[in-house]
Amino acid sequence: MNPIITASLTGPAALSKDTPAMPRTPEEIAEAAKDAYEAGAAVLHIHLRDNDNFTADLEIAKRTVDAVREKCGGIVQLSTGGGMPYEERMKIVEAKPAMATLNPASMTMGDHEFLNPPLMMYKLAERMLELGVKPEIEIYDTGHIPLMLNLLKKGLVTEPLQVSFVMGTHGGMKADPMLLSYCVRELPENTSWQVIAISKANLPLTTIGLAMGGNARVGLEDTLYIRPKELATSNAQLVEQLVGVAKSMNLQPATVQEVIDRLKLSPELVG
Repeated sequence: MNPIITASLTGPAALSKDTPAMPRTPEEIAEAAKDAYEAGAAVLHIHLRDNDNFTADLEIAKRTVDAVREKCGGIVQLSTGGGMPYEERMKIVEAKPAMATLNPASMTMGDHEFLNPPLMMYKLAERMLELGVKPEIEIYDTGHIPLMLNLLKKGLVTEPLQVSFVMGTHGGMKADPMLLSYCVRELPENTSWQVIAISKANLPLTTIGLAMGGNARVGLEDTLYIRPKELATSNAQLVEQLVGVAKSMNLQPATVQEVIDRLKLSPELVG
């Protein structure tokens, strides 16, 4: 099965002062999305930006979704994460991306709290069901897996699940292949899963994920460097590197249509 390659174009932490390659506006995000898509990424993961500022503004979300769709045929996946109040973050899905993140648990992340209150998270999951927005469920620690399975039991998410194992954050699970193996073993059959690994762990862990039959994510949210001490010049450069790894295993990146079929995405929300 061809792996799904996701490009994480922005993120909730690094700014343009950290790397000139970081997109700062909806229009720059759209250009980065086009380049990443042409490099082999079928899914485009986006934290909203407005003049280099983090935002959960719904109008910026709509403008970003429209701009990306005008530039390329990639699948827009908006993040509902970040440091903004949950009430603001959950409105992002009203921009009707094909996919959006759903985080099943609150946690400490470095010096910050990443709050995802259960009752509000249930409401977000319910609204995503109503809109046809596919959840990308982010698992930062092993204890988040049973919380995700509880969402499935409640009927708030549907199969096939799309799951991301986020490894290497300060406060989450380590970037350890043994932990990855355990997490994959706990998933329902036919779950689509990907590795998200932070900083130096990105290339080794995504490579292992691909070798295990999973999918993988790369981009300036996850690592600023194409190799040690060398900043990546673009999201597309990082995607090209990961696609090269996949092709070295005789794997071809999944097409948009393959992703739509595999994840049962709403066709009207793709392009």
